Amino acid sequence: MRRVLVTGGAGFMGSNFVRYLIDHTDDHVTVLDRLTYAANRGSLDGVPDERLIFVQGDVGDAAAVDELFAGSDAVVHFAAESHNDNSLNDPRSFLDTNVVGTYTLLEAARRHGTRLHHVSTDEVFGDLELNDAAKFTESSPYNPSSPYSATKASSDLLVRAWRRSFGVRATISNCSNNYGPYQHVEKFIPRQITNVLRGLRPKLYGRGENVRDWIHVDDHSSAVLRILENGEIGETYLIGADGERSNREVVEMILEVMGQPLDAYDLVSDRAGHDLRYAVDSTKLREEFDWAPRYRDFEAGLRATIDWYRDNEWWWAPAKDATEALYAARGQV
Repeated sequence: MRRVLVTGGAGFMGSNFVRYLIDHTDDHVTVLDRLTYAANRGSLDGVPDERLIFVQGDVGDAAAVDELFAGSDAVVHFAAESHNDNSLNDPRSFLDTNVVGTYTLLEAARRHGTRLHHVSTDEVFGDLELNDAAKFTESSPYNPSSPYSATKASSDLLVRAWRRSFGVRATISNCSNNYGPYQHVEKFIPRQITNVLRGLRPKLYGRGENVRDWIHVDDHSSAVLRILENGEIGETYLIGADGERSNREVVEMILEVMGQPLDAYDLVSDRAGHDLRYAVDSTKLREEFDWAPRYRDFEAGLRATIDWYRDNEWWWAPAKDATEALYAARGQV
């Protein structure tokens, strides 16, 4: 039985990965999570107690991290500050968690020889033109646009340096935009879904033309597990599901599925430095591991996600009012 430490395991991607591990392996999982506003202990409800240990703590706490690494066979590092809007208003917290936190984990991995997988984002590459056929690859240069993506790029480079300089047994994955259950209502898809459920109109930055490459969180989890188990140390893998959609297309699909008029949304002022388009080429991952996404039909995955939010208001309702109040204070009503 492998002992796996998952940082940020009460967040969106982390909690879904924990559930995936429990369902598909015999692993025993320890979660380290600070339980910031974006995390929710309820996201782990139903995970068998005998398979899970939950530790509330900070990835920047060197003593706590060292103790957890000493008892772990592998570590998957999801913990991150990840909301672009928040990074524009408070960059410092992104530096603390994404850069200093990753450094702290790398030093622990160096001391204990622990296998480490670092979860990152395609946003480190910047953006692509809207009418370009190009996609990001593992060799794309880094060109981050926001404090969030800059700190994730910094953490990726630290992992690469600690691998080369100190022999840390690490891999990296850069993933396109995830969607699915247990995602905080500040994020694009759950915000629009819960707005409709509350009788509010969805909001689109600018003209809604920005394109994102969507992947269901379960498909992301399956890819991360493949990399953890079979990835070549020192390598980077891009995870994507060929799910490019403009923000306008996504909102209109949500409205259609939920029985609303397709034009029942509002345009708001664009975000500073808003990336135009992301698109990920996951050929390396697919060919090396014979991996393929299960949710190849974006609409089917979106319908399942809408059903989850409709059925689990207990989970998202406590954060909804505060989230909308914050957007209103920023003039993004």
